[in-house]
Amino acid sequence: MIGRAKQFNISKWALEHPALTRYLLVVLMVLGLAAYFQLGQDEDPPFTFRAMVVRAYWPGATAQQIADQVTDKLEKTLQEVPYADKIRSYSKPGETLIIFQVKDSSPPKEMAQIWYTVRKKVSDMRGTLPGGVIGPFFNDEFGDVYGSIYSLSSDGFSYEQLKEQADRVRQRLLKVKDVNKVEIFGAQDEKIFVEISQKRLAQLGLDFNTVIAQLGQQNAFNSVDDLKVFPIRAGGNSFKLGDIATVKRAYVDPPQVKVRDRGKEVIGLGISMAKGGDIIELGKSLKTATEAIRADLPVGIEMQQFQNQSSVVARSVGEFVGVLIEAVLIVLVVSFISLGLHFKPGSWKFTLDWRPGAVVGITIPLVLAITFVTMYYWGVGLHKISLGSLIIALGLLVDDAIIAVEMMVRKLEEGYDKTRAATFAYEATAMPMLTGTLITAVGFLPIGMAKSTVGEYTFAIFAVTAAALLISWLVSVYFVPYIGTLLLKSKPHAAGDQPHELFDTPFYTRFRSLVNWCVQHRWITIGLTIGTLVLGLVGMGRVQNQFFPDSSRLEVLVDLWYPEGTSFSANEEVTKRVESRIAKLDGVDHVTTWIG
Repeated sequence: MIGRAKQFNISKWALEHPALTRYLLVVLMVLGLAAYFQLGQDEDPPFTFRAMVVRAYWPGATAQQIADQVTDKLEKTLQEVPYADKIRSYSKPGETLIIFQVKDSSPPKEMAQIWYTVRKKVSDMRGTLPGGVIGPFFNDEFGDVYGSIYSLSSDGFSYEQLKEQADRVRQRLLKVKDVNKVEIFGAQDEKIFVEISQKRLAQLGLDFNTVIAQLGQQNAFNSVDDLKVFPIRAGGNSFKLGDIATVKRAYVDPPQVKVRDRGKEVIGLGISMAKGGDIIELGKSLKTATEAIRADLPVGIEMQQFQNQSSVVARSVGEFVGVLIEAVLIVLVVSFISLGLHFKPGSWKFTLDWRPGAVVGITIPLVLAITFVTMYYWGVGLHKISLGSLIIALGLLVDDAIIAVEMMVRKLEEGYDKTRAATFAYEATAMPMLTGTLITAVGFLPIGMAKSTVGEYTFAIFAVTAAALLISWLVSVYFVPYIGTLLLKSKPHAAGDQPHELFDTPFYTRFRSLVNWCVQHRWITIGLTIGTLVLGLVGMGRVQNQFFPDSSRLEVLVDLWYPEGTSFSANEEVTKRVESRIAKLDGVDHVTTWIG
């Protein structure tokens, strides 16, 4: 049984079962085409965000009190969480903000449990915090990417009225397929302000704490007018709150984050895609949904899109398809010339046989089709990492096919029949090709085994490249011999001729002379080899190190930082001036500003 296993020839088996081979060829091509259109498309691959923000408020406390009595206790609790790595805290009057990061080596599948542990431990120590502390609050979703952002602007509507429309729009957008989350930005909350003059209280003989206590006991009012007529009792007398205080409804001051688009204050709606979704299809669905929403908006409210990631991804995928077609054409031209070009002995006249190049050309879409099926099964979508990996693999996946076809062509020229030439190619080259393929795939193994965020982000380089290489070997030993027997042409030979080695062509003669010269001048050859290696190392040191190339997005981000303590109004005033200057530059389509 062991001897038979060693003699098993995949190429021979494929030729002996032509119906099954044809069936697999067609089915895999169709499945690959279907898988390509089912793959999720996004700009970047999904990865786990290993950070959480913990925030707490203590109205009236100084920055030092916040740091000593709140921040310090929270930090000590967070240090007990498994995989804790970095803890950065910012304490300011009335507020603490802590950024908690876990180690890059933390398993992505355990992140939900880690965040649960954070909440549980902080909840357990909540009683040790001073009275009056509000929170802590947790945010482990601030790594969400809002690929599509829309703005709602209005003429004659208040922030509150515009926010009501934004809430309605949000509810409708959440129903769109592949929408995971819709966040509202720039909405200003309304609050009721009660301003009491200490002088007025002294004239009426009222105590400020008494007024606050009575308001706290009620703490439920339907309107500002109800609050104004609320009775305040003290010393046997009763006063209306509106008589002793100014009661008004106004927006929070200082404002929350403001959003401006095309010179107007707007409310933004950011949309994040569900994991594994298709950003291009999501963009099409959102376009349809927003057209219906615009038709239902009140007159005076406009809805515009100022961030559209789907167009960026569509352009990236389009560029990949273009590069892929160019690469395929280049490979085909090289294959046609290198495999099909034959010079006549003693003459510069040549003939060009298109058949060997056609065999290689058919294997390219076949390998890509099976690779797309594998990507679909593994859950790897189309993004900048996987697309780049396919382009890298494209230059490698034709190697095995070229070796197999070249061996068949050579054996046909030596007098072998098609079947024997195809099976001989497997016997002579299958294991060396597999060894070379595995070595090349192993070169990407460190990326696949990296236990870090970077490793998770770039995992598709290893997965896609290794899969494409192994699939190319399988195609070369199973499908290429079959395709070769259909397309390649047997060379005519005289009756009685026996198969023989064919190394007397002008090409082999010149190549043999070059090899002989290298052997005779071995030290020169070794010196040139070492010199080339050193030159390559020196040149590599001069190449700029960059994890990713510069973004090709048609946008520029400008950050404005102000000294600590700068008022919101001063910040807003300078930002508006910068916005106005940028909007006047040539080529600028629109400017969107976030203030706060």
